[in-house]
Amino acid sequence: MTTLATFCNTISSVTGRALAWLVYAMMLISCLVVVLRYGFGISIIALQESVTYLHACVFMLGAAYTLQQGEHVRVDILYRNFSVRRKALVDLAGSVLFLVPLCLYLLYASQDYVINAWTVKEASVEKDGIPAVFLLKSLIPLMAVLLLVQAVAEIIKNLLVLRCRD
Repeated sequence: MTTLATFCNTISSVTGRALAWLVYAMMLISCLVVVLRYGFGISIIALQESVTYLHACVFMLGAAYTLQQGEHVRVDILYRNFSVRRKALVDLAGSVLFLVPLCLYLLYASQDYVINAWTVKEASVEKDGIPAVFLLKSLIPLMAVLLLVQAVAEIIKNLLVLRCRD
């Protein structure tokens, strides 16, 4: 079980670290868009849309890494005072009852949406936009898969904590 958890954590870590570089790319492209537009009066739609694509990648594909690092949104009013075992129990219940079903639902619900986008090779509505909206929509099931992989790691981690006798 520990090997599987380590493997799942590695996937999230590698993905998260790679995505971090997209933030720099997003920043540079945003600056370039501003300089071109206000400095030279040049507007490049595809460049502007690329910021949206990068933003979607960072947030959707970075969700699993955020979960792994414990930086996800959590209401800590009671949780912060819990013992390690009680925290593990709450996290285990959250993963099994909410996270895994949500991921499975996202996979199911996005299936037709993504397949239709790929079927027509959906492109930007803008004439000079990025002709790959279908790739952007593909991030939805990919996010669900990455979260599901991290959920497995979280479930194993919490089961191991609960199994330990302190």
